[in-house]
Amino acid sequence: MDVKGRFFYMFKKEFWNSSASKLKSVKYLALMGVFIALKIVASKLYFPVSENLKVGFGFVLLAIESSILGPIAGALSAIITDNLGFFLGGGGVYFAGYTLTPVLACLVWSCFLYKQKITVVKIVIAKLINSLFVNVLVGSLWSSMLYGKGYLFYFTKSFIKNSLLFPIEVILLVIVFNALAPVLKRSKLIDSSNTFPIPWI
Repeated sequence: MDVKGRFFYMFKKEFWNSSASKLKSVKYLALMGVFIALKIVASKLYFPVSENLKVGFGFVLLAIESSILGPIAGALSAIITDNLGFFLGGGGVYFAGYTLTPVLACLVWSCFLYKQKITVVKIVIAKLINSLFVNVLVGSLWSSMLYGKGYLFYFTKSFIKNSLLFPIEVILLVIVFNALAPVLKRSKLIDSSNTFPIPWI
């Protein structure tokens, strides 16, 4: 399949059916369980960059999981992770919008990385969409609905935070994918077209 064909593959029925079929596989269900556990643990871990600015690792796990499980299985995993994490003591206020956020992020990662040749450009574009659309635009909406300070207040705060974290998160993603992708390819968990190190385009 050529580059153009791979891009439009996300609009085909097979793309979604392939992901849904993983819910019938013991192997992939077990893998999903591992990712759910890791994501719940990762939600408690972060690396402080400066005051009120920290880098977490959950987005890395979500990106890797999406490249393996795809949009349907990945979205279900995101829903389970968010709800299970909350009921196990996540704290804060339960809000369905916060469950939708990782689902949207999973869909974005899947469209660029699932059944695709992973490249630095695809990682950058997918992370940019997740940072600006999912985190800033959608996340600010949830915050304004819950806490009432106005959409612009949360938009500005989130935009600054995500802009500062963006290059750090992209570098982290590229490093992790370069480290794990050869193993994932040998295990036939990602597309066989992948080459390493990950190419730019």
